[in-house]
Amino acid sequence: MRGAQALLTGPEMQKIYIIATGGTIEKVYSEQTGNVQNLDSKIDRYFRLLRLPDAEIEITNLMNKDSLEMTDADRALVLAAVRDKLQEPAPVIVTHGTDTLVDTGLLLQKNLTDLQYPIVLTGAMTPLGFEASDGLQNLTESLLAARTLPPGVYAVMHNQVFPIDRVRKDRERARFVWK
Repeated sequence: MRGAQALLTGPEMQKIYIIATGGTIEKVYSEQTGNVQNLDSKIDRYFRLLRLPDAEIEITNLMNKDSLEMTDADRALVLAAVRDKLQEPAPVIVTHGTDTLVDTGLLLQKNLTDLQYPIVLTGAMTPLGFEASDGLQNLTESLLAARTLPPGVYAVMHNQVFPIDRVRKDRERARFVWK
């Protein structure tokens, strides 16, 4: 069951795939350099903090890159990973750097037709674990969105859901907006 009907009849175990690609959401402070960097994936640690009794979360750490460093070959890897997960269909969440999140989402939308579940891309403006990080909020909102949205490709950030072809990042305001 999906959507409102599932809410009316009670929860059932729902598989949700997470594909982690890096970005600010996964950055950590490096004492050696004095900078924040993509060093190691930490998404799985944050999912353990959440109460998800009716969700089966399967995390794939695909890469750990700042999205400004992502290449066309990296985006092709994301597409291949999503295609692989869709062999056993379930919602997919891709954690991604915000600078090129829309580019990757548009590639997915162009190449994945006849979706049975939503694909949600999310990230953060401030790394997970940093004071005032939006990362955990965006992750939890993505989990809900993945369970309730119709099939398609979406960006979920800051309490908003955007169809991927109708959103852009507003760098000045550090948020995503309708285009």
